[in-house]
Amino acid sequence: MTEPKQDHVLGLSPAGFHKLAYLDWRREKPAGGRTVICVHGLTRNSHDFDFLARHLVTAPSTIDRVIAVDVVGRGTSDWLADPAQYSYPQYCADMTALLARLDVDAVDWVGTSMGGLIGLSLAALPKNPIRRLVLNDIGPVISKASLQRIADYVGLENRFSTPEMLERHLRQIHAPFGALTDAQWQHMARYSQRALGDGTFGLAYDPAIVNNVKLGVADIDLWALWDRVTCPVLTLRGAESDILSAETAQQMTMRGPKVQLITFAGVGHAPALMAQDQIDIVTAWLTKTN
Repeated sequence: MTEPKQDHVLGLSPAGFHKLAYLDWRREKPAGGRTVICVHGLTRNSHDFDFLARHLVTAPSTIDRVIAVDVVGRGTSDWLADPAQYSYPQYCADMTALLARLDVDAVDWVGTSMGGLIGLSLAALPKNPIRRLVLNDIGPVISKASLQRIADYVGLENRFSTPEMLERHLRQIHAPFGALTDAQWQHMARYSQRALGDGTFGLAYDPAIVNNVKLGVADIDLWALWDRVTCPVLTLRGAESDILSAETAQQMTMRGPKVQLITFAGVGHAPALMAQDQIDIVTAWLTKTN
């Protein structure tokens, strides 16, 4: 079975250097040389893409490599000494360091929520290396109410006496991900925990990542960025999402880059990209020849 290599690159903030960890999935026999970068949502980590990444490097395609990142402050990446630096300029700078490490002319980008906004920010820049962009339940407009919902639960100093209790918490908080199997919830819980010194378990992210989110709870309009994107875009939306509204998703198909919109019934924010139908849609779109 294909398994990833754990690696890292050094990022730089005003407080000094930090480790940006990533999983490096590779096809056993290279087929086309293409690389996909996968970036997770606000509180999540690189292992959210294990099912998708394994499929991309084993199914017949021209994709040889998938890089799944732990954004700084999450997963096995370092926590920043200055929480004020948990910001999109820092995240984009870290991804630039990663792109330099990969030494490729072009990449495809799969971003869930925050990871999609990082991809959107990079894809709007001149001479960017993004060939195709997948935005998973995120777009140029985000309402104040939806950001407030996130700010209300992110950053709490949750402690769980057992991994099973942590899993129950994830099932409740991330119920909008859709109808995951027990094995998929267990997979998520395994990589969403960090052992604390008193024998309890916390979530695998720095609670301080929420500081800037709380400061920025307001209606967000990024149409100016969107209109500068030129690469093809696949937009995935949970039909019950409060982050990417149906109205915004429809507007995305009528302005800016060339967009294909797919909506998943029975899902909110955000499709987990673990179900086979979701994986098949992303794979087929990434491997298009035009």
